[in-house]
Amino acid sequence: MDQRKPLIAGNWKMNLSIPEGITLARTLREELQGINTPNVLVAPPFTFLSSLWEIIKGSGILLGAQNMHWEDFGAFTGEISGKMLMEVGCTHVILGHSERRHVFRETDDMIDKKVKKAFELGLTPILCIGETLEEREAGKTFHILEKQLSCSLATIIEKASLPNDLILAYEPVWAIGTGRTATPQQAQEAHKFVREWIEENFGEKSAQDIRILYGGSVKPDNIASLMAMPDIDGALVGGASLKAESFLGIIRYEV
Repeated sequence: MDQRKPLIAGNWKMNLSIPEGITLARTLREELQGINTPNVLVAPPFTFLSSLWEIIKGSGILLGAQNMHWEDFGAFTGEISGKMLMEVGCTHVILGHSERRHVFRETDDMIDKKVKKAFELGLTPILCIGETLEEREAGKTFHILEKQLSCSLATIIEKASLPNDLILAYEPVWAIGTGRTATPQQAQEAHKFVREWIEENFGEKSAQDIRILYGGSVKPDNIASLMAMPDIDGALVGGASLKAESFLGIIRYEV
């Protein structure tokens, strides 16, 4: 795992005001300056991106967006293109988050188009996958993960070449914002399955290089036990990334 540097990513979702976001970003920059930590990324709402980039550029903190369209421009009211994201400093974009899949009915085909476009532009996608509670209780976890991977990466599979910078995030839907976290063993089981799927489809090197994050009610008091698992390479953090104290507590985990 030495070659896979951990990544702690904060998904702010539709929260905070711009002044609150700026204050949080400034605190993160000050507290993390000169300290050897995992890679750190923040993904604020679209309206914050430009302001936050002015705060964090040069600090090593990465800037990501929460979504994007698969076209560069056009009559897509309310959408944002990858090119627009790059203009305001984004290097990463979260795609296929369970809220996009389940609330906004995004399909695997739509997500595949977004992943393809992100790579064309040079944006690093953080592709989210995960099962619902009903699917887990029905014993369908691995089936759902395999389907989401196969369909959301369909274009990549056709090319038979996995870009090294792709990041995957396993986020069991039943653990997002519920306070209910997958046990480290449950998370490891899913991450191991995903890594084995990568190896089967893209080879051993790709499987060993790719980072797989865990997302779902990650907090300072459970991050160390999750990060102790061999196939967990970081976290996609929701609510706990909205306050400096809790987000820094996650970033500074010790296994």
